Formats: sequence, structure tokens, C-alpha cells
Amino acid sequence: MDQRWSAEQVVALAPDASSAKAGHKLSSPGPWSSTGASARPAALWGLCQGSGRTPYATVVDLAAPAYTCSCPSRKFPCKHALGLLLLWSAGHVPDVAEPAEHAAAWLAARADRAERATAAPARAPSDPRAAARRAATRARRSAEGVADLERWLHDQVEHGVAGADRAGYGPYEQVAARLVDAQAPGLAEAVRRLPAVAASGEGWPARLLDELALLHLLVRAHGRLDALDPALAAVVRRRVGEATRTQDVLAAPAERDRWQVLATRDGADGRVRFRRVHVRGERSGQDRVVVAFAASGQPLEVPLLVGTRVDADLHVHPGDPTRAVVGARHGEPETLGPVTGVPLDEAERAWSQALTADPWCTAAPVVVDGLAPVPGPGGGEDGWSVVADGAGALPLVPSSRLWRLLAVSGGRPVTVVGDRVPAGLDPLAAWDGTGLVAL
Repeated sequence: MDQRWSAEQVVALAPDASSAKAGHKLSSPGPWSSTGASARPAALWGLCQGSGRTPYATVVDLAAPAYTCSCPSRKFPCKHALGLLLLWSAGHVPDVAEPAEHAAAWLAARADRAERATAAPARAPSDPRAAARRAATRARRSAEGVADLERWLHDQVEHGVAGADRAGYGPYEQVAARLVDAQAPGLAEAVRRLPAVAASGEGWPARLLDELALLHLLVRAHGRLDALDPALAAVVRRRVGEATRTQDVLAAPAERDRWQVLATRDGADGRVRFRRVHVRGERSGQDRVVVAFAASGQPLEVPLLVGTRVDADLHVHPGDPTRAVVGARHGEPETLGPVTGVPLDEAERAWSQALTADPWCTAAPVVVDGLAPVPGPGGGEDGWSVVADGAGALPLVPSSRLWRLLAVSGGRPVTVVGDRVPAGLDPLAAWDGTGLVAL
């Protein structure tokens, strides 16, 4: 790294608030010994004295970032890694030429695994005929589940949606459970979201019918996969729930660029937690999202560090035109430079293109220049928009981030990083001309 991380960047890595608080308690030199930082490889290490006789050995690979610690914590990064990073951020870790022995061994093992993974060819199925039979069985079960869903959708429209706001989750959960059995988990999650739409307040019947119509469109598209454009067919398969192996994504052509890491968002989809990291190519101007997943109770990976830029290959997911997987890296992360986006009208054209590629798209990453937040006619949190001089306006999604955007902009135009969603713009970060501010 050509520059130390800020304390804010370090805290953003914490898996939860309690870990961040515990890391701050370990951010003074007192409990640490044998600390060091090297530039090649970019790493930190140190020994942290705990309650026992033997100190905990902590190492941080700054390029990934990745962590190891001899403590028993199951959180990543643990409080010792966070404390060491905060210690380094404050300038209390000395620079040395070579990593300590235990750090060098761990870093070398990581580099060896990465090299072997890159060099290893994709494994073919051990029994191609058995794999073909499994694929055929899955396709048949999915088709049966989709047909059941189509009949259910027809029933909803035929009988009407009156009373759906009082039906609760039970009827929808029964349909979703059948879809899970049919190996169509994507459709199951879409059905599970319907009760929240029905309970969303005034105007819910129209919103519920919109969601049912989109589901019907997906069902009909699945029935004619062979006639669809291959890219759209891949989108339909993903939306139904067909998984794509990471090695297959990495086999796709690479987009090499110096990628600016601009924002991150954590969320949950059923029992799976996810982290979406927004990146933008400095040369290409392409906006992509790198997604990490973790089962409930497991730590979320931090694939890229917000506030940096990295020369790397990204491989676009065949079923999601905005999602990418990080491939080969061609250097260590650098400090983020100026962030520039596109005018609002160009961002709106990109949103239209995203919906053309994926009609069921619910969020597309954007970076838009020259936006100023303004109150709507009714004022208050629900009435705000962003306006661009001479290029129209866009509603802001109500959230607590609105007030931070107001504070950053001070009423002046700024560059906004966020997600374009059906309701408008959901801001995640802003560039005010001097630095990137997470919202």
C-alpha cells in the first residue's frame, strides 16, 4: 500500500459493532510487541498479549485484505486484527524490510494456494453421464415447479388480490416451499417477498399486481429458454435459481482495469447474508458489483477495501450483467484518486439498458456527477430528490443516508455513488471534490 488506511476504512471491515469497539481497545501500543509492516508483500504482523501467558500472533495481508490470528475467535477480522490495523493507521507500527517468520510463512502459503488455484484447470465431472442425468432431473423438477407457479399466478389474478394484505405469510410460504423442493430457489425467494408488498400500505394492490406480472413474465420466459438470446436465457436461469460455479465465471473473458472501490452494502436474502462492493473502472467507466456471501452466523468476506483502487481482472457473471468476480490482480491496492461519474441523463440511459438486459433487475450501480439534494413539494424525508443542472431530477430513496448526503453536499452539487432502483436513487457514498465519504 502506498498510504496507510484511515481509521474509518478499518472500522468498516469490522463484522459487527462489538468487534469494532473491542478493536479500538486494542489500538494502543501497550498490549503489542514485535509489530511490523512491510511493503512487498503488503502486510502487518504483531503479537498481542491477552489474558494467557502466550500472546496471540496476528497477521494481516493488506492486499486482499485477509487475516489470521491464533486467538479462538470465529469472527473475521477478529478484534486483534482490527486493533493491529488501527495501530498501523495511527502510525505506531514500524516499517521493516521483511515480514517476521510466522507472518512470512502464512503469506507464502496464501501465495502458493492462489498460484495453484490459478494454474489448475477446471475439473470435468468424474462421471459425465451421471452429471448429465442430474442436470436433466433438475431441469425436469424446475419445469414442474415453474408450471405449478404459473397456475398459482393465474389463480391470484382470477380470484383477485382483495384481502391479500391480511393473508399473512402462510399461503405464500407454502408455494415457496414447493418451489424449493423443485430446485427453483430464486422463484421461492421472489414469492416470499410478496407478503411484504401486500402489507406495504396505501396503493399496495397495484404494487402487488406489478410483482405478480414480473413473476409471470419470468415463468413465460423460462418456458421458452431455447428461443431466447443466450445472455437473456442466462439471466432467466439465474432468476429461477440455477447456480453458476465461480470457476465457470472466471473462465469468461476478463475486464482488466484500475478499479475504484467506492461503496459497500450488507444485506440478507433469506438465511444468506451478502456484501455488495461497488467498483468503477477508471478507463472503461464501467460500474460493477462484487458480491460476497456467507451463511447465517458465518463471517462475511471483504473482497475489496473501500477507498482504494486496484489493477485487476474482473469477470462478469453470465446471468447478471452488473455482477463480477475478481480474477487476477496486477499489483497491490493503491489510494483512491478523484472519482468521476456520468451526467444524470446518461445514468438513466444505463438504467434502461440494465432493464433491457435483465427485466427483473432491482438495483444497478451508478456514479452520477453534479447532483444536489433538494426537498420536494411536501418536504420531509419522503419528499427529497437529487437534481442536476439542466438535466432533470431523480427521487431519493428514503433512508437515514439522506441526511448524511445533505451534510456532505451542503446544498452544492456532488458526485453520488449508489444504486439505481425502481423507486429512484439509493445513495451509498459521495465524492465532494476532496474525498470519498461513506453515507
